[in-house]
Amino acid sequence: MKAFKRHTVTAALPYANGPKHIGHLAGAYIPADVYVRYLRSLEKDVIFVCGSDEHGTAIPNQAVKENTTPRAIIDKYHVQMRDCFKALGIAFDVYHRTSEPIHHKTSQEIFLTLFNKGLLTEEVSEQYYDADAKAFLADRYIVGTCPKCGHPNAYGDQCEKCGSSLSPRDLINPRSTLTGNVPVLRETKHWYLPLENYEGWLREWILKGHATDWKTNVFGQCKSWIDAGLQPRAMTRDLDWGIKVPLPNAEGKVLYVWFDAPIGYVSATRAFFEEVSSGKLEFAQPQRDFGTVKADDWKKYWQDEETKLVHFIGKDNIVFHCIIFPIMLHAHGEFIVPDNVPANEFMNLEGDKMSTSRGWSIEMHEYLEDFPGKPDVLRYCLLANLPETKDSEFTWKDFQSRNNNELVAILGNFVNRALVLTQKYFDNKVPAKGTLQPADIAALESLKGQPARIAQALELYKFREATAALMDLARLGNKYLADTEPWKLHKTDPDRVATILHVALQIVANLAIAAEPFLPFSAARINEMLNLQSRLWKDAGSDSLLAEGHALGVSGLLFEKIEDSVIEKQLEKLHAKKKLMNPVVAELTPLKSEITFDDFAKLDIRVGKVLSAEKMEKSNKLLKLLVDTGVDKRTVLSGIALHYTAEEMVGKQVTLIANLAPRKMMGIESQGMILMAEDADGKLRLLQPNEVVMPGAVVS
Repeated sequence: MKAFKRHTVTAALPYANGPKHIGHLAGAYIPADVYVRYLRSLEKDVIFVCGSDEHGTAIPNQAVKENTTPRAIIDKYHVQMRDCFKALGIAFDVYHRTSEPIHHKTSQEIFLTLFNKGLLTEEVSEQYYDADAKAFLADRYIVGTCPKCGHPNAYGDQCEKCGSSLSPRDLINPRSTLTGNVPVLRETKHWYLPLENYEGWLREWILKGHATDWKTNVFGQCKSWIDAGLQPRAMTRDLDWGIKVPLPNAEGKVLYVWFDAPIGYVSATRAFFEEVSSGKLEFAQPQRDFGTVKADDWKKYWQDEETKLVHFIGKDNIVFHCIIFPIMLHAHGEFIVPDNVPANEFMNLEGDKMSTSRGWSIEMHEYLEDFPGKPDVLRYCLLANLPETKDSEFTWKDFQSRNNNELVAILGNFVNRALVLTQKYFDNKVPAKGTLQPADIAALESLKGQPARIAQALELYKFREATAALMDLARLGNKYLADTEPWKLHKTDPDRVATILHVALQIVANLAIAAEPFLPFSAARINEMLNLQSRLWKDAGSDSLLAEGHALGVSGLLFEKIEDSVIEKQLEKLHAKKKLMNPVVAELTPLKSEITFDDFAKLDIRVGKVLSAEKMEKSNKLLKLLVDTGVDKRTVLSGIALHYTAEEMVGKQVTLIANLAPRKMMGIESQGMILMAEDADGKLRLLQPNEVVMPGAVVS
């Protein structure tokens, strides 16, 4: 593995067209922050870059919705996103804006370099035009049916349902988002980047150079794109909002947002060094001492082969960060290309894809308002369930469980016990370490190796594994105290208790180091309680972080239990927001064809009682129920797991068709069908008698 002098780490520039939800945090921002905090703890030369993406059609579209201007939209949401990231502990060195003059200048310079080298082609082509709006329709101003998955509202550049990259001409039954009209084709001039000219280089760089070190989901998508054959892609658009194309006879043309947006990483770094060198910090928030710098030091982080460039993104941005942007950088000739792009898949929410527009999301600012002082709880829950190579799911019940059963019961419990017992038995000072017994030696040996396991996982971008290893360190401390039971020995063997608590406190001090990248606020709180300055990763694993006699600080609970009522309130809020964002006019299902009484009489419909229930593995919809029908006890598989938990179903009365022919599903024979009713919002409800009846009661 190549050793690098410095690191440039970027997190995807979020569109400043609305609030961002926790799925975005899981996709790019929290894993990027963990990685950067780890590098800083190693004293690496690293700059962490992000900023608001303020061009493209999404901005004026949102301005129309809010009856305001694009400038007002970007000013509003830039501040909201910046403040949310900060409150969640995401420590960028610079959080910039693509509306800033330095970004416009940088983007135009790169465009002109490609143009002057003859690497862009000028083409006149037919593009969709809305005659009523008197405007050419850029990608996001046109929707239609996706040719890949059939989604009826795919955009002209991408289907958000299946993730396929598209062009407007790919859409079936296209329509304008401005007027709803069917657009017509008209000629217009644009400048294209012939991606196909770089297929050979991409095969060498990605398919040969990164076949083993890039994540399988990223490599697979890149390979699919390359193998399918690349096509020229327009780098300009017909729009009023954006960066003007710096060429004569280009009125009404702006740079394609996916041309200028990734250049935002470069311009943000450039702005950072200009600000730091001048001492006038507006966007720069240095998280370490960069020393004396010059304005053009940004080049070292983008043009020096000794710099490791890493992009943290979601899977919908893979093609832009692994194909288009690297081709731009490579074609320019003066820039490095990414060493890795550890893109994550999507995090779903309570059985459905997160979507702000549909009201099915948990926005960053909403979480911070509803759970003040708990940024680390969200960070931990997302990291523990990160969608690294496949989609994962956030549920409020899992959030509660991880908080109560892991953060409170394991990490918080161990730290609290070690500190409280020291305060009680040794006047809140680190006791002396006596003769070590086998249990002490084993604990310290495990302690010594755990930071390396965490580090190895982080180096490979395996954040779930690293998070689990961090919690294993807390489990080590909990088990050590449970096995040695110092509270039982204080009166008979105080020296032994001193040794036990000395070892336990060393584990606590190590937890503060290891937890800092993952749980920065909690790590800082542990150091406060230990009355200890924060330490570097090189100190992790040591059994002498705390000196004998060192006075500890004031102890307190790291985490608080989250009650059921809090979770129920969040679920109610989520469903209420969805209904508000998606007012439903119930459409009644047409009546089926007429049947006779004899047809109905063939159905044996009975009331049963659920005796046990469990979630089916490898299925997010099926519950396996054991139902008492009065005449027997039988297994029934029912697709209700998105609407009822297994625990909720136990003891409930259900109505089932008892004489339905058995059917095998996922290797298990289902002996009946549970009857349900579907609400207008898609929620399934059990059909139950309004009073308790004996299992086996016949519905007639």
